[in-house]
Amino acid sequence: MEKLVPIIPSGGMFIMLGIYGVPALPILPWAIAVTAAGSTAGSLFWYGLGRWFGPDRGDALALRAGSLLRVRSERYWQLKDRYRRHRFWLTLASQTLPAVRVYAAFPAGVLAMPSTGFIIATYMGAAFWNGPFLLSGYLLREYGFDRETAILATPAAIFLAHPLLFLASRLCRLIHKAA
Repeated sequence: MEKLVPIIPSGGMFIMLGIYGVPALPILPWAIAVTAAGSTAGSLFWYGLGRWFGPDRGDALALRAGSLLRVRSERYWQLKDRYRRHRFWLTLASQTLPAVRVYAAFPAGVLAMPSTGFIIATYMGAAFWNGPFLLSGYLLREYGFDRETAILATPAAIFLAHPLLFLASRLCRLIHKAA
């Protein structure tokens, strides 16, 4: 639901799921896996819409929206080219950015990113995003952290996930170059 009806911020929703839906720490990986699967399923709606829209109508829509946001058409084409070259990593990283994570699947569909790569990247990114929030909720309930500590700890956990994504991308790039 977080991808289809983004009324409640996903961070708050996952913290609540951690508080009420993770009865013990060994259940946490399962909760991350299930919520990442749900996030991926919601993203598939936007991906499918992007595939249906297609590149011509997708470009027209993006250029129209870009002009409203004062994004020059040259910049749009540069971004589109960059996305084509790095679509897996950009799709994965987009799942760890608030607001972007909801609609990032649409351009992946418009650009006809292979569905298998899209699903894997989205799932991994959603797991990186959901995990710290679920853990924070569990710890909040289990150890009785006060609200201020939980509010500070959750963004810190999210920000720690970003360097891990960067390191993983560098490692994969080195492995790919070595092969």
